[in-house]
Amino acid sequence: MPDLRVRALQLLTRRDYSRAELKGKLAPHAESEEELDAVLDTLQSERLLSDARYAAQRVVARAGRYGNARLKQELRQKGVADEEIAAALPEGGDEAERCRSVWQRKFGELPQSPEARAKQQRFLQYRGFSSEAIRRVLRGVEQ
Repeated sequence: MPDLRVRALQLLTRRDYSRAELKGKLAPHAESEEELDAVLDTLQSERLLSDARYAAQRVVARAGRYGNARLKQELRQKGVADEEIAAALPEGGDEAERCRSVWQRKFGELPQSPEARAKQQRFLQYRGFSSEAIRRVLRGVEQ
């Protein structure tokens, strides 16, 4: 168990992990599921492992490039609970402003044809921005 804890701490010193993500990294080195859960529970009780903190940091780091839908999807894939995702999303700031910033860097001018409009919409949708945020940007409302 001590070597499993050391391995976990070595990983956590580099960056935060979600519980599920850390469990996956440590599983090959654990002798049993109970041992692994005990180490993770201890780390959580010592506040060295926190899904809420991980989610907040992840949102802040990636909000400049992605919309809320994409951020939610990524956090769910990392095993973060929906309540913690909902609490972390406001850390990213206003989605419409982020959408406008991404759009400005990529395109910079409103589309002149339906094809160009569709291309810009698809790009922003792929980035996970809501339809409302995309609509506001492409209408030029926030200029």
